Amino acid sequence: MSIGWIVFILATVGWHVGLYGMFKKAGIDAWKALVPFYNTWCMVDNMKLKKYWFFLQFVPIAGQFITIWIMIKFVEHFGRFGVGHHALTVFLPFIYFPYLGFSNQERYAGEKVVNNYKKSGAREWIDAAAFAVVAATLIRTFVFEAYTIPTPSEEKTLLVNDFLFVSKWAYGPRIPNTPVAMPFVHHTMPFINTKAYSEIIHIPYTRWFASPVKRNDAVVFNFPENDTLINDEQEYGSKRTYYQAIREEGGRDAVWARHGDLIITRPVDKRENFIKRCVAIAGDKIVIRNTVLFINDVAQPFPPQSEKFYRVQASSQLDEEQLKSFGIHTDPELNEFGMIATGTYIINMTAGEKAQVAGLKNVTAIADEIHAPSGEIFPYYNAAKNWSVDNFGPLVIPAKGMSIDLTPDNMIRYRRCIETYEGNKVAISNGKVLINDKETTTYTFKMNYYWLMGDNRHNSLDSRYWGFVPEDHVVGKASLIWFSWEKGPRWNRIFKTIK
Repeated sequence: MSIGWIVFILATVGWHVGLYGMFKKAGIDAWKALVPFYNTWCMVDNMKLKKYWFFLQFVPIAGQFITIWIMIKFVEHFGRFGVGHHALTVFLPFIYFPYLGFSNQERYAGEKVVNNYKKSGAREWIDAAAFAVVAATLIRTFVFEAYTIPTPSEEKTLLVNDFLFVSKWAYGPRIPNTPVAMPFVHHTMPFINTKAYSEIIHIPYTRWFASPVKRNDAVVFNFPENDTLINDEQEYGSKRTYYQAIREEGGRDAVWARHGDLIITRPVDKRENFIKRCVAIAGDKIVIRNTVLFINDVAQPFPPQSEKFYRVQASSQLDEEQLKSFGIHTDPELNEFGMIATGTYIINMTAGEKAQVAGLKNVTAIADEIHAPSGEIFPYYNAAKNWSVDNFGPLVIPAKGMSIDLTPDNMIRYRRCIETYEGNKVAISNGKVLINDKETTTYTFKMNYYWLMGDNRHNSLDSRYWGFVPEDHVVGKASLIWFSWEKGPRWNRIFKTIK
């Protein structure tokens, strides 16, 4: 277990133990302090705050601010109003709460002492809000962050509108490259659509208590191809990347002539957040053969809830309502179900759903749908090599300290790692490779890299399309679904751990 996790666990235990003692002094059943969210409900009720403060905790990003504000108000009911006490509540609750809960010098004073305190209401709000903003920013940066699933690329492991907690401790908290930024905003100010950060200060990649990503982790990361983008989310942005436009629209000059006013760049920590499953780590060899993933020549099982397309033959028309009862999406807008010829269907489904469909009396055959080779597949020479999303590789994932010969083939595969991610000047002249103006025949990587793919294998924009994820792009590990919504709460997914 990493030092970061040990510190996180000790802090969490100290926080809850302290709150246990504080609840006991406040006349609240002490065990309620140990139940997440229910403990803040009890605090709101005990302090006679409006109940909407409890529900505001569930607003993504801003909810962290509300939770901390509730904690500060609870501490004030112990008669502790000073700036120092607010600071201890924000920065050292795992030490300060046990002191308030178990020290004979401290008691719960209740609503009366709060009402008699002479600080103006405005000053009280300003003090509490300031510390809450600072604390929420630190928590979001170094401990965990709320994240919402925007696309179906991880279905049915993760669903659209699953709200996640992403652990920053899992791989070690990453220091922001751009520390001068608006709190709670990623890269763009809402409504006015301007940058929410400044690059006046730029901190090189630094990670405390670093721990490597493990195979099969669900990882949130900054989208590597988002360093340069056409800032038009309707068609481009992360939906259709700047580099894809260059390949499809006649080269760099043509793209700049057509979209120059919209082209922007972003530092690593301000690129779009994606979530995929890490299927291969630094040093692994990856091959895909007829949809089956091989890592270091060993076939890997599909994640239990992963989906892919199958070709289904049926003697009569399939009943769409029956398919929906299996969990299969038949909405044509989702592009996961369709009849391509009489009696022939293409259906995106899990292995379990496939078994149910195979059991239908009118289904005569089911086979994997194998995609044709495509020049859209990384590293973009693959149409000639017959690489596709279903037949790919072999390809070795770069590892820190690993050296390669700079052959023409390796330059196609790894040039972006060498030049863009690791910051070297690369040129090829008369068949010779120059790195930082020095001729060389080998290169040694400075970082670890990872290969990430969606569990919804045929409906995922992932490493097969844009390549490696450098370690400095890794944000954290998806750990818990704290809320889920589809025309109402998905109660069976709330507080579900992510595997």
